[in-house]
Amino acid sequence: MNIYIKQPNTRLRFNILTFIIYIFGIILLLRLFSLQIINGAEYRETSNIRLTRESTLYAARGNITDSSGNLLATVDLGYSAELYKTNSDNETLNQTILNIIAILEKNGDSYIDTFPININPFEFTIKDEEKLKSWKKTYKLDSNATAEDAFNYFRDRYEVTNYSVEDARKIIGIRYRITTEGYSSTRSISIADNISEASVSNFSELNDYVGGLTIVTKATRTYPNGNLASHVLGYIGRINEKEYNEKKSEGYSINDYIGKTGVENLFEKYLKGTNGIRQIDMDVDGTITNENIAEEAIQGSTLVLTLDANLQAVTEKALADTINTIRTTGYSGGKKYDATAGAIVVMNVKNGEVLAMASNPEFSPSDMASGKGLGEGASEFNRAISGTYAPGSTFKMLTAISSLQEGKIGIKEKINDSGPYPLGHHPACWLYNQKRSVHGYLNVTDALKHSCNYFFYEAGYRTGIEQIARYAKYFGLGVKTGIELPSEAAGTIASPEVAMALRKEQWSVGLTLNASIGQGDHAFTPIQMAKYVSTLVNGGNRISPTIVKTIKTSYGTEVSKAEIQEYTRQILGDTNDQSENLEISQEYIDAILEGMKDVTSETGGTAYSVFRNFGFKIGGKTGSAQTNAGPTNAWFVGFAPYDEPEIAIAVIIEGGGTGSYAAYSARDIIAQYFGMNEEDIIEDVTARPYTEQQR
Repeated sequence: MNIYIKQPNTRLRFNILTFIIYIFGIILLLRLFSLQIINGAEYRETSNIRLTRESTLYAARGNITDSSGNLLATVDLGYSAELYKTNSDNETLNQTILNIIAILEKNGDSYIDTFPININPFEFTIKDEEKLKSWKKTYKLDSNATAEDAFNYFRDRYEVTNYSVEDARKIIGIRYRITTEGYSSTRSISIADNISEASVSNFSELNDYVGGLTIVTKATRTYPNGNLASHVLGYIGRINEKEYNEKKSEGYSINDYIGKTGVENLFEKYLKGTNGIRQIDMDVDGTITNENIAEEAIQGSTLVLTLDANLQAVTEKALADTINTIRTTGYSGGKKYDATAGAIVVMNVKNGEVLAMASNPEFSPSDMASGKGLGEGASEFNRAISGTYAPGSTFKMLTAISSLQEGKIGIKEKINDSGPYPLGHHPACWLYNQKRSVHGYLNVTDALKHSCNYFFYEAGYRTGIEQIARYAKYFGLGVKTGIELPSEAAGTIASPEVAMALRKEQWSVGLTLNASIGQGDHAFTPIQMAKYVSTLVNGGNRISPTIVKTIKTSYGTEVSKAEIQEYTRQILGDTNDQSENLEISQEYIDAILEGMKDVTSETGGTAYSVFRNFGFKIGGKTGSAQTNAGPTNAWFVGFAPYDEPEIAIAVIIEGGGTGSYAAYSARDIIAQYFGMNEEDIIEDVTARPYTEQQR
């Protein structure tokens, strides 16, 4: 049987498909005719207006507060001028830049200028010869080119030869930054930060003369208490090329500011915040037509320090006053000395929290952040953690504890100070050197009270440098404490290895004698000395200094202490105390603390004149440490109160002459802590005396 299968009509289908294509083609042509011919002018104008660019919405930097919430660093709203690239030629761009600068200068605002040549007279601002040579090579300048030659090269390059030298220099300053940092129609370059409202108003009124310029609202860093705690806080500054290359993967832009020193630097990750996105509509000439927020910025976390703002203010004032008094009049009719600088650390002996940390000279974080730089006599150097000094007689408690614990001297044993010591270089006690007198027989408590060198020569000789160094390390001397601040110094403990490394000198009895009274190669920081005293009053139980209480995020949570410690360890390196754990007899501790009490409360004590009639008993020890440079540094370390210690304090005055002078700073600070001062130094910080709960 034959089966017939009907074939599809392919011809019909082809015709239908062809017809459909023709119809779509006609519709498309009609649409294009409408867009380009009928409504072309309107759509071109709309296209010009709707040139959309994304701009960074800068996050506010996190606050820094003291332990009670008083602001130490915060933010205020300010304005920045940023420039985008437009379809303009060199002549238009140069004139636009000059117009912008004219408005800024009229209103007293500065602009960012990194071009390394000054005029009137012509000179390079790059003083390092190698860096200058490299800079010239980058721009293919002759190695012998003068500053004027280089200036004229850039004058030709940027086509500003028809301007005066002064105006050309202004234009080159911005053009040079455009060349080195780059900008585009979607990536701006910052012209000026923290500009006045007058400039903002002028830019708005003269929008047609400053094409491509946009005003951005930024949160600018401010320090409400001026220079207070400047070395702890540090400062922020414009990100440099090296920092930008290291951090651009983390979302940083060339216009960002970044922490440079102090906790501003160390806790940059937490303080910075997260930038948002702002959309800007411009026409092709750079005129802004519309703005909107595409993504909100998130403020950085709040860093809460252990500092007490009012105690910090008193500490800084006491330090400055002491330095000035020593230099100008001396105390109580005493000798004047050329005191130049100093540092103080006040620490909670129970938990290691730093309540105040002062370093003098200080500096202005605001001036550094604004680019003004260090003022005359100012210093960024934080002597409290980076300055290393021979401890002088404040080391004698360490010699005593090592000698007692190792059984080389007894608590009641008396050693006879009879004049020059018979071994080594035959050194004598300070009393013999000054008055040809001697202390006679003293036990360890009396030896600390009178600071008898002879006693500690003998104790140190019996003990030996190896054991002295072993105990010094245990008490935190000569090793970093791990405080949450950059640039902490380790210092050195006198030892045969150090003597050989520093001077290729073989160890001798004389070096042991010097080390026993805190001289020689010992070099410790004030923060180490505060830890040393805190450990002593804690019965030999070590504490770890800290200056960070907590970090509060913008979401209302707190960063764990473990995370802060791990983060700090990653940034600063592992500073965990690797020394062996030593058991210290409380009996020996008590004998030493009693000697420290007698220093301040008994006639004949080296700080008795300072703390006489103070109101309650404290423990202390003075020290006068000779230096290779000549001047004698003044030390005072102590704790208060004597019966139930709460705070430890370490004071160093460079060139202070005598340790009793350094004690005057400590007296004022202790009085402030225990509510003995009548009024606060900082008016906007809540006054207290301390209650039992706050101590």
